[in-house]
Amino acid sequence: MSGLLAGLTRRVDPVGVAEWGCFLDRLTRGRLARGEAAAVLASLSTAMPDPGSLTALFDAAQERGGGETVAYPGAVNIVGTGGGPLTVNISTAAAVVAATMGVRVVKTGSRGYSSRAGSLDVLGAAGIPVAGSHTELMDMVDRFGVGFAGVFVYPVEISLLAAEIVPLDLRTVGRFVNTVGPFLAQVSVAAQLTGVSRPEDLPALRVLAARRSDQRTWLCHNDAGVDELVSFAANWVHEGATGRGWWLEPSGPGTVLDLAPGVDAVADLRALLSGTAPATAVRTVCLNAAALAVLSGARSDWTRAEADAVEAVRGGAAVALLTRMGRHG
Repeated sequence: MSGLLAGLTRRVDPVGVAEWGCFLDRLTRGRLARGEAAAVLASLSTAMPDPGSLTALFDAAQERGGGETVAYPGAVNIVGTGGGPLTVNISTAAAVVAATMGVRVVKTGSRGYSSRAGSLDVLGAAGIPVAGSHTELMDMVDRFGVGFAGVFVYPVEISLLAAEIVPLDLRTVGRFVNTVGPFLAQVSVAAQLTGVSRPEDLPALRVLAARRSDQRTWLCHNDAGVDELVSFAANWVHEGATGRGWWLEPSGPGTVLDLAPGVDAVADLRALLSGTAPATAVRTVCLNAAALAVLSGARSDWTRAEADAVEAVRGGAAVALLTRMGRHG
């Protein structure tokens, strides 16, 4: 334990694959010292590890095997790092809108971390099926154009860490897990839109994005600190593989308060998809859906993509798809 924690806290030399492998092995065998898991998570969450330590951790996890990474050709994922202000479930709504535009979407997510309700929370409350296996996930994508992945896509070590730190909550000391979560899911998609709430995490996430050489990754952030694209502020988008970056200018007025959740997450989701939510929130959802369409190659023009997203909401196609999925569930 002392070598691993010393490397994480002193940050003189990178923590190597062997040290991480030993930690993960002792974790799976229930051999960690008391408080060791909490100490490691707290250190990782206090400050992002150096690139060498970060890639070594992912290499060690990959060497251990575990769940099979399954490919979803042509599909795109939208998933954020969490953190930032409380908002409605923008990425969940955007995934549904994009699916009505002909975009194949595989949506990963989690329970609520910094939000009142995470994507899995709101989907469960709405009666929308969440896949428990790759077979179910593939069936959902084929049937509806969008599939929501359950926790089965994440390494088992995540749940073991959560068990190790009881009575502490993973959301309390495990911000690191949520931050790198978009690159932990064992699904292979053609492209991924990842919102980043803290710009200081971008260098580490670029390193992880570069590891997905077969996946086109966009990392985006804004001054509002929201981990999705927002319509009322400039968004900076970074292409993980090429290093190319550009700005998306605001498309309308508004503030982050327009994205605040109400008391009922399911009602919020339906309002976003039916266009009855605040205009800023609806524009923000449509912007993210348009980004998925452009990123996936389903659309080549941003203006056309946003117009199609708006039509999917105003014309009722988006909320109709949600209702159809609920009936299936």
